[in-house]
Amino acid sequence: MSINIKTIVTMALFWAGSGPVLAASPDQAFLAEIGFTSTPIGHANFCAQRPAECLPNGQVVQLEILTDALWRDLVEVNAAVNATVVPVTDESLYHEEEFWAYPQGYGDCEDFVLAKRQALIDRGWPASTLLMTVVREANGEGHAVLMVRTDRGDLVLDNQEALIKLWSETPYSYVKRQSQSDAGRWVDLNDTRIAVPQVASVGN
Repeated sequence: MSINIKTIVTMALFWAGSGPVLAASPDQAFLAEIGFTSTPIGHANFCAQRPAECLPNGQVVQLEILTDALWRDLVEVNAAVNATVVPVTDESLYHEEEFWAYPQGYGDCEDFVLAKRQALIDRGWPASTLLMTVVREANGEGHAVLMVRTDRGDLVLDNQEALIKLWSETPYSYVKRQSQSDAGRWVDLNDTRIAVPQVASVGN
């Protein structure tokens, strides 16, 4: 069955509302970081292959001002990548437990995130506001999402969800994310709602 991207994006805009989401209280809108931590193995290997994509950010933009046009960017990119990439595990695709790569029609959650991040950078978004983020699902399984730092809060683009939500409105526990100052480094997240287990990582 062929996929009509225009139709999917239109539906996603309808589901997401006519404009940017409104943040609740500050503690629900923004997820604080603790400090530098270990790098996920998959990202460490990705950076070894693509070192130019894992450098310190020359100009750090802490929060993007979320206009209607930028909100539409998020909705369009999230819908388009979710519609065009077929979910496949790394073991099935690469015969490896963890292999982060740009999807060529197929990929797992980290690959969805890489594609969305690059698509938004191509549209002019500052890289420091687009952070790969490791989370845990309710069943304990590891997952990855794209966290977008905006003045309305930390928004989450997810391949398992059509709607773009505040981090606090998602069903995940948050473990770590890319540093805003350095695309090759990661920081721990202060998600105090639940105890968070560790993920496979390499030391910095």
